[in-house]
Amino acid sequence: MMSTSDNNRDIEILAFAGSLRKGSYNKALLRAAKELAPESLNIQIFDLEGIPLYNADVEAQGDPKRVSEFKETIREAEGLLIATPEYNHGVPGVTKNAIDWASRPAKKAPLNEKPVGILGASPGMTGSARGQSQLRQAFEFTNSYCMPQPEILVSRAHEKFDEEGDLTDEATRKFLGKYLDALNDWVNKFTGE
Repeated sequence: MMSTSDNNRDIEILAFAGSLRKGSYNKALLRAAKELAPESLNIQIFDLEGIPLYNADVEAQGDPKRVSEFKETIREAEGLLIATPEYNHGVPGVTKNAIDWASRPAKKAPLNEKPVGILGASPGMTGSARGQSQLRQAFEFTNSYCMPQPEILVSRAHEKFDEEGDLTDEATRKFLGKYLDALNDWVNKFTGE
């Protein structure tokens, strides 16, 4: 695998949070990722607001505009970064719904062979571990290359972000930087020349 220092090319990453809440810790985590990313990692954040629930009848009539925009941004990106909350010990419907849309059509889905990084923040003690685990299972079906390690599980998120949504916990910031270096290397493994 190439290391970050061996490759100076820019990598386009599409990031999205599996939460619609304005004050979402996972949206804040993506903003921190954008801030802390190595120079070669260009992170663009996509807001899932406006993506309807997946419905094959709707899909048969043509993807809604917001879904088309979402799929196109995935196609244009070299990799994905997903910040998922955890609801009721699992992946939230918002996150899963986005993956369901992006997994279609099956043979030409934008997720096919796409490198993916998953992270998450939660006020709970497990930091979205169960939600991330379920999401990894979905990526097996979509033939996406989900980065196995390192994992980043931001627990007790309410203590690590300030009222403006800035990540203030230095240990978490440092580990997030290391995670992003690993994501850079992971995406290069599949898309580097």
